[in-house]
Amino acid sequence: MEIPIQYYLIIAAILFALGLATVITRKNLILMLMGIELMLNATNINLVAFSYYDPEKLQGQMLTLFVMIVAAAEVTVALAIIIRVYQHYKTTEPQKINSLKD
Repeated sequence: MEIPIQYYLIIAAILFALGLATVITRKNLILMLMGIELMLNATNINLVAFSYYDPEKLQGQMLTLFVMIVAAAEVTVALAIIIRVYQHYKTTEPQKINSLKD
């Protein structure tokens, strides 16, 4: 029995909505980064699901691997920046970091 593609799309939409809600509502840079990663994973689910239903081409799965590699590099750089900002300003809340505008 094969799982319909709508189930994958619903799960991906829920994950994307949760990630977007996290980015919009949270005031912590690390939690915002986690929300962005949830949104990236939702797009990866869509890419793999569409690739699964077109078995002759593996482009969706290859693109998913590429996105995962880029996301890992992005998280590494973002966490390094967040650590440096925390060391300098002693906070991870973007609203409290006002002197970056100067």
